[in-house]
Amino acid sequence: MKRLLALFALGVFALPAAIAAPDGAALYTERTCFACHGPKGDKPLLPNYPKVAGQNAAYAEQQMKDIKSGARTNGQTAAMAGIMHLVDDEEMKALSVWLETLK
Repeated sequence: MKRLLALFALGVFALPAAIAAPDGAALYTERTCFACHGPKGDKPLLPNYPKVAGQNAAYAEQQMKDIKSGARTNGQTAAMAGIMHLVDDEEMKALSVWLETLK
C-alpha cells in the first residue's frame, strides 16, 4: 500500500495528455474556423464576417459562449451556431487566448 501511495505522490499515475490544455491554433484548424475567418483570422470569407485575429480574448470567448447558448442571435451568428456545438468551454478559452496573440 505504501508503494502505491508513493507512486501516486510521484505522479506516475498522472495522465498529462488528458489534462493538458487544448491548443488554440490546432483547434482553429480542427473546428474549421479558418473557412470563414481566414487562415490567420485576418481575412474573412465575407466582408461582414469579423476579423478575429488580435481580438480581445475575454470578448471573443464571451461571443462564442453567447452564440453557443443562443443568447446572441444577431448578425452572422447563424453561421457559427452550427459549429459551436462542437466546441466546449475549455476549447473556447484556448481559441480566444490564441486569437488574441495574432496580429
